[in-house]
Amino acid sequence: MLIQNATVYKGNGFIRNACVRIRNGRIAETGDSLAPEKGEKVLDLAGDYLLPGFVDVHIHAYSGRDTMQGEDAVRAMSRELYRLGVAAFCPTTMSADPEETLRAIRGIRAVMDRPEPEGARVLGAHMEAPFLQESKAGAQRKEFFEDPSMERLEKLTGGDLAAVRLITVAPERCGSEDFIRQAAAAGIHVSIGHTAATAEQTHRAADWGADHVTHTFNAQTPLKHREPGVPGAALTDGRLYCEMICDGIHLHRDAVRLLARCKGPERAVAITDAMEAAGLPEGEYALGGQKVFVRGGEARLADDTLAGSVLTMPKALENLIRLFGIRPEEACAMCTCTPADSIGEKLAGRITPGAPGILTRWDPEWRMTGVVAEETK
Repeated sequence: MLIQNATVYKGNGFIRNACVRIRNGRIAETGDSLAPEKGEKVLDLAGDYLLPGFVDVHIHAYSGRDTMQGEDAVRAMSRELYRLGVAAFCPTTMSADPEETLRAIRGIRAVMDRPEPEGARVLGAHMEAPFLQESKAGAQRKEFFEDPSMERLEKLTGGDLAAVRLITVAPERCGSEDFIRQAAAAGIHVSIGHTAATAEQTHRAADWGADHVTHTFNAQTPLKHREPGVPGAALTDGRLYCEMICDGIHLHRDAVRLLARCKGPERAVAITDAMEAAGLPEGEYALGGQKVFVRGGEARLADDTLAGSVLTMPKALENLIRLFGIRPEEACAMCTCTPADSIGEKLAGRITPGAPGILTRWDPEWRMTGVVAEETK
């Protein structure tokens, strides 16, 4: 498949009148004057924007299927997210009984090893639990929280540490230094989250090897002028990538703008933190075994605690540009290559040879008009 006359996003800006060839589900080549091959389908974008597939490193569920349900659910998420233009994602766990967690990790591993033919790539698990702080539980079930240790992680994963790409930890918990150092050495990216850590403890966690912050501003100490907390440290520490939920509910517009200005497109990571109601009508759903009520675009527990979101990555990009006023070239990075970079992924989130051949098309007003992918026979 040859795409012509596109305004292609290439890392830090746009290239007009560009061509992209997709072959066998991957980007085969890019250029400014590629000629069609014999029998090749040609798509003329008439100058519309062409973006890499999205990368979502924090998503629990989508369209009624949840990571914690195991392999079949992760496969369904992979297929449905692909139809939204998502190239790759990290299925994200909740605090749960250890056997439920192990089932989720095994399901994630199965889809990593045998990917869906027309599905978003599974990059590995984001384990958002259980090494969290009870006072900052959010919608996580704190009865399963515990101090971090590699021995415990081995049990929760059945020894398959390579299935874990990212793990959230409250760095003030006992044993955190040893755990963060060992996890980072094992190739697992460590995220600071669901934490009562001070700014000093946050910087110290980065010293130990943490490089990520889970849904910045949410479920953590607040930013105050004498006690800057996790956000203050996160926004000023150049070692840390910062997640943000750009649904207009979790964060005030100025909080998003502050994060974007402090971290820049190289370190600001758009996520969905989506739960199973994403892509479905409003009503009653579940997250982590708890009832969630979705009304007015908000997902909340019975006590009114926010419980993930119903955000999608296309909507996150649209919000960044149209609601929060972020420059398009910066917003595109925050939804594609920067999330990939935050977990060491070098292909997804880019339009480069070898990258996933799932792209999205946007009109001049920054409204998504479709997903661009090779047709299967």
